Amino acid sequence: MTEAHPDPLARWSELQLAARQRLEANTSGKTRIAVQVGHCSQAVGAAEIADTLRDNMAARSDADLVVTGCDGACFNAPQVIVTLPSGEARRYGRVTRQDVGDIVDALALQGRAPRPCLGTKSEPTTPEPNRDVESFFAAQRRLVMAQCGRNDPANIEEYIANGGYRGLARAMAAATEQVIELVLEAGLLGRGGAYFPAARKWQGARSANLTPRYIVANAEEGEPGIFKDRHIMEGDPHRLLEGMIIAAYAVSASSGYIYINAEANLSAQRMETAIEQVRNLGLIGPDILGSGFDVDIAIRRGAGGYVCGEETTLLNTMQGDRREPRLRPPFPTESGLFHKPTVINNVETLVNLPFLLDGGAPTFGQIGLPSAKGTKLICLSGLVQRPGLAEVPIGTTLRQIIYDIGGGPLPGRGIGIIAVGGPSSGVLPVSELDTPLRPGMLHPSGVVMGAGGVTVLDESVSVIDVVRRLAAYNAAESCGKCTPCREGTPRMVEALDRLASGHGSPNDLEELRYLAEIVGAASLCGLGQMSGGPINSALHFFGEELARLTGF
Repeated sequence: MTEAHPDPLARWSELQLAARQRLEANTSGKTRIAVQVGHCSQAVGAAEIADTLRDNMAARSDADLVVTGCDGACFNAPQVIVTLPSGEARRYGRVTRQDVGDIVDALALQGRAPRPCLGTKSEPTTPEPNRDVESFFAAQRRLVMAQCGRNDPANIEEYIANGGYRGLARAMAAATEQVIELVLEAGLLGRGGAYFPAARKWQGARSANLTPRYIVANAEEGEPGIFKDRHIMEGDPHRLLEGMIIAAYAVSASSGYIYINAEANLSAQRMETAIEQVRNLGLIGPDILGSGFDVDIAIRRGAGGYVCGEETTLLNTMQGDRREPRLRPPFPTESGLFHKPTVINNVETLVNLPFLLDGGAPTFGQIGLPSAKGTKLICLSGLVQRPGLAEVPIGTTLRQIIYDIGGGPLPGRGIGIIAVGGPSSGVLPVSELDTPLRPGMLHPSGVVMGAGGVTVLDESVSVIDVVRRLAAYNAAESCGKCTPCREGTPRMVEALDRLASGHGSPNDLEELRYLAEIVGAASLCGLGQMSGGPINSALHFFGEELARLTGF
């Protein structure tokens, strides 16, 4: 049993005191102007807004410009939050370069923040979407995203001053078995799609009784419609690092790796900065916080590909092997990276740990469902008035997510299909809006919550087009290692093509049912095993529409 150490909390308190003193000296009496720049808002000019503000403020010493990540209100980007020395804060949405001058000029007038603006735009010819930011946030429960869009991701002192790394210090003041037991009792399930208990995975790695051990953060996130992990890495990178170090301590891992998608350049950039900062403060490396525990963390970039999110495929690519899954058993907790015990946790899983270890376990246990506690990040996109990233208690219904948070469909439009969970899940009709999002099957036809994507589609969209696109994506992303997936997924697409072109027959529907069953049962990894989900759910809910395509 690993002994508890009394010093980490005292050492952390010293770090926090120093951080607060430096922040006070540098920011006292100044206005803070925060520009939210994330992978989403870059597409609408947020980085350019930040540059324009920087140029306009170059001669001013009474204000600080801070570039943060996105807080999830992507529909309102670019966003600027102005906080006066008095604490008064105002949010500006859909800011344009023309608005920047107005914001800076108004700050010069008696130090008062200007009224919130919605960007410069012409008179609308169609009804404007409801972009009420307060309604977007009011229906959420924020634990892991509490500081996204607020904290400066490039400033470790700001993170520590607000309580960051205290959960790590408390973990290191306890024995490793106590940390595992706390997470087990809290009921933290993995958030990558499989929802396996996080602490059980840790126990598996420890029981392997081999060293060295590794911890890997799976930030590959290559599936369409999923963007939660990138938001966290861009907006609160130190929270991920703190969670990784806690997990590494719990399993006595000597090295950790963050596996980041090849296209997530901003995420990688901000994580690299954060790693350099924690290394300089001694929060990774030897004898962390005087605990006697050593661990280092590095970044590895994936080459892209949906299948790389499968944990054994991820390990193969890290080792320079082919992009394909391994046979299991043995599982990664027994023989993972370099054939040593390895814990692979999703980013969203790891960022729950600082909250749990900092006294939040009782609160966490009161949120969500008895069988699935806590919150879930939901990537909401498509035909909604307020698309973005939301954090809700597990068990929240699709109706609450789409209407209370997303504002419902765009004006004058109607919802036809809801694609849930990504390309390996399925589709639901409007009649299923009261379905609660929870781990496992949302419907026996094969629809699962997966990583947490909810894409709302227009009533004019044909279900055959949706399912064909999902099936084509799965076929293209197959690594080709196992025959059922390699041969079966293209055959599904061929049958769907015949139906979509008007040359289908009832035999195509039967073939789709057969292939979905066989490929799902015989494939080696989750990509093939779940590839029949869109087809099975479409046949169940939209069977009559598909039958009409056969001409019979």
